Amino acid sequence: MHRFYISPDNWNPRELTLHGGEAHHARDVLRMKHGDRAVLFNGRGREITAEIVDLAKGEVRLRKLTESETPPLRCRITLGQAIPKGKNMDLIVQKAVEIGAAEIAPVISERTIVDLDKEEAEQKREKWQQVAIEAAKQCGQNWLPAVQTPRKLKDLFVQHSTHDLRLIGSLQPDALHLKNILADYRERNGDRPQTILMMVGPEGDFTPAELALAKSHGCRPITLGPIILRVETAAIYCLSVLSYELM
Repeated sequence: MHRFYISPDNWNPRELTLHGGEAHHARDVLRMKHGDRAVLFNGRGREITAEIVDLAKGEVRLRKLTESETPPLRCRITLGQAIPKGKNMDLIVQKAVEIGAAEIAPVISERTIVDLDKEEAEQKREKWQQVAIEAAKQCGQNWLPAVQTPRKLKDLFVQHSTHDLRLIGSLQPDALHLKNILADYRERNGDRPQTILMMVGPEGDFTPAELALAKSHGCRPITLGPIILRVETAAIYCLSVLSYELM
């Protein structure tokens, strides 16, 4: 069945209605009709199988048939991603949703090619949030990651100050293997971390000053292996390994 997103603010199992782009997609693109069934989700773990009862202009109304709840993943991973060039950020957001990231925090680093003012940053956030919604619809993910407004590295650490473990991908010789860091964490704390901030740099990596700043805020450098990875590959690699080890 086709999946549609209803935001938590508009989630009402007694009055299920698709508006705007979701209604247009159901009615005009998919040509759905009265009596057709669809799956609705609110991005906070709730999912409803529903039946279309009315296709009015600008909205589609549905009736609930069954409702279920998906528990969140055990570990909440925030991806702090330096914005790469081109459309690679779209791909990173898409794959982060599929792998199970809980939050995506775009970073304007010193080597980030794009330079955004406040309005442009908000436009980017809205675009990437929509990419996340579409990815969640496609892959059956009922927990929608929040995409934060792009900000500089120092501002990100102010916003994200309470993670159990902070990591940063690094090409420097002091970077450790993730398994060693997780084993050390478990030995010190008796359990695996439940919240992680995973920082991934831009093309050319974070500058030495940015890496020093990250370390001063508790980020532990991790190696991604002997091969230098593209930005989008590094993000997917980090999230995949963390998901395997901690979920």
